[in-house]
Amino acid sequence: MKLNPENRAAILAEALPYIQDYYGETVVVKYGGNAMTSEELKHNVIQDIVLLHLVGIKVVLVHGGGPDISALLKKINKKSEFVNGLRYTDEETMDVVQMVLCGKVNKNLVTLLDKAGGKGVGLGGMDGGLFRAVRKVDEDGTDYGLVGEITEVHPKIITDMLEQGFIPVVSSVAAGIDADTNYNINADIAAEKLAIALKAKKLILLTDVRGLMKDPKDETTLIPRLKVYEVPALIQSGIISGGMIPKVECCVEAVTHGVERANIQDGRVPHSILIELLSNDGVGTMFS
Repeated sequence: MKLNPENRAAILAEALPYIQDYYGETVVVKYGGNAMTSEELKHNVIQDIVLLHLVGIKVVLVHGGGPDISALLKKINKKSEFVNGLRYTDEETMDVVQMVLCGKVNKNLVTLLDKAGGKGVGLGGMDGGLFRAVRKVDEDGTDYGLVGEITEVHPKIITDMLEQGFIPVVSSVAAGIDADTNYNINADIAAEKLAIALKAKKLILLTDVRGLMKDPKDETTLIPRLKVYEVPALIQSGIISGGMIPKVECCVEAVTHGVERANIQDGRVPHSILIELLSNDGVGTMFS
């Protein structure tokens, strides 16, 4: 869409109070899903992050990489297995997870940020003791292999990088404190824990749906805003169900522990990060 100069100026003027509100603040973005597999959407996300960085907003990018992990496992003739929505991670799978997340995916994102005019720096959750975890085992004894639960976050390496003008790109892997191993971490939870530790103003979870909807099949039923105290009733009624529950729980935990706002929004929408942060419209579902 081609805009005349007046419309472009109006868009910039609309963004000004939002830039002032977020200037110097920290925003944590969890990046994954279709926004990561589509080259066009990936380009949009990277542009959004660099623009926010250039106007004085501190952005931390936390990423997963499920499709890339599955693709490499397939190449070595190893079947991907999931338990309660989490990838079952044996030792061989953990080697692949670490190789893909801390290597290929992480460094590709850093390269894209650099090409777009930002200064990206890639970090694994093990670097600087950032994430420390123990093995996840449910109360009913369900075992997920080398999937971890974060017990400690030491964000100094992130704050140091932000102060030096870098955009940290963090992979969702953690060092084990209960065993001599690293752990595969759910990227939503890693982003939530990091947002809390950094006292971020905003947490954004990019996903493959528009947000939280009363009817998942009808996008017109989007719930644009929620207070955290409203969530239990929506879970009980079944409006929040399935894979949306852990994402909502991440947002609730973040807001409950000091993050001002948290969003679940559609990463398939071009420039959804800018629409949410720097416009009157907003996207997705915001928790406060």
